Amino acid sequence: MKEMTEHRMTRQRQVILNVIRESSGHPTASEIYEMARKSLPRISLGTVYRNLQALSESGMVRTLKMGGSKRHFDRNISRHNHILCTCCGRVDDVGYDLNADVEKTVGRISGYEVTGHRLAFTGVCPRCKNRK
Repeated sequence: MKEMTEHRMTRQRQVILNVIRESSGHPTASEIYEMARKSLPRISLGTVYRNLQALSESGMVRTLKMGGSKRHFDRNISRHNHILCTCCGRVDDVGYDLNADVEKTVGRISGYEVTGHRLAFTGVCPRCKNRK
């Protein structure tokens, strides 16, 4: 994890970090850009991308690669699982910690020393399910 001293906390970076922290979900770069423009109307999408990269590298936010081309950003940097709506692309926390059990079981079965994993669930979110 890089220290934030390598990535100075500029006004743009602080606004982007605040947008993520105040978000109720897992926004994409485009959504962060739109929200950041309320405070910084002249901010560019490129600036948002560069700052998201720096915040991710510093460990202040987590980048989620959930399939497809969109990346989502999470204020919760602790290990936890996510679920992706296959209809609208919404990402939510699963709310159930199964990380330690999964890694122990896989390690025991495979003989590997498991150092981490990525597990993402897919489904249809309540909002999309109710539209049917």
